Amino acid sequence: MKCRLIATGERAPSWVAQGFAEYQKRLSHWLPFELVEIEPGLRGKGRDPQRAIEDEGKRVLAALPKNAHVVALEVTGKPYSSEQLARRLEHWRTLGRDIALLIGGPEGHAPDVVAAAHEKWSLSPLTLPHMLVRLVVAEQVYRAAAMLANHPYHRA
Repeated sequence: MKCRLIATGERAPSWVAQGFAEYQKRLSHWLPFELVEIEPGLRGKGRDPQRAIEDEGKRVLAALPKNAHVVALEVTGKPYSSEQLARRLEHWRTLGRDIALLIGGPEGHAPDVVAAAHEKWSLSPLTLPHMLVRLVVAEQVYRAAAMLANHPYHRA
């Protein structure tokens, strides 16, 4: 089983890329974790933002692994504590399928992407920068995997 983080957005700043790489390396013992960056739709003066969202959605759906369990990061999704996320990760593992975690663009996910998701996860009711969300998701997935492995990383 692998976990793929599919994130709409441009190349991450170095501090995000370095942090993500660190958690990706730590996770490699328990869960192969991959980042797939999706080119954002064109925005700007005279452009239709709905068209940008739809274009992003098509690219996200094309990047989904076959038969993956799809989890869309959405403000309206279910919030999890770290312990609850560890139980979700344990559940996802029992499904025997790859996991696809999806981060949308500036206006969120296209309706087709939300419809394709098996579940929605909310990190917070706060609006967070999408690059920061990448890092938070990587850290929380690592924390969940560490908890399942009885690793001392999580101290609560």
